[in-house]
Amino acid sequence: MDLKQYRSKLIGNKDERAVSPVIGVILMVAITVILAAVIAAFVLDLGQGMDEEAQAGIDIEGDESSEVSVQLTSLGNADGIYITKSDGTKLTESETASGGSGTVDLTDVGASVTLTSGNAGADSYSVVAYIGDNADSTDTTTVVNSFEVTT
Repeated sequence: MDLKQYRSKLIGNKDERAVSPVIGVILMVAITVILAAVIAAFVLDLGQGMDEEAQAGIDIEGDESSEVSVQLTSLGNADGIYITKSDGTKLTESETASGGSGTVDLTDVGASVTLTSGNAGADSYSVVAYIGDNADSTDTTTVVNSFEVTT
């Protein structure tokens, strides 16, 4: 039995021996690059989460007067805004100058609501931006601004 013949089949010749280490090095470099990209994505928080604060632009006219108008000027990343009273309850349409039913929920840029001391009463109010389908089922809310209606 000639062992040199088996050795050349197992180990290969000079040209064949370099293929396996080169492929191994290329695979290790590829794995390292992919791992570095995944770690960088977590560290730099490249994935958008729902932990961001809701942002919206509003215009309040007549703060600390008997008639206050709140207009939605920009949604930013918010889905809409609503108004809360000082006790934390949401402002209803019946408490506005236009009347109606339901809570005040502004979702379109340019939409506005007017509060008068005769309808809403003298109180402090907060404008709250939210991210979610509607004002009742939100996880992320941010108080954008506050105002007062006086008598």
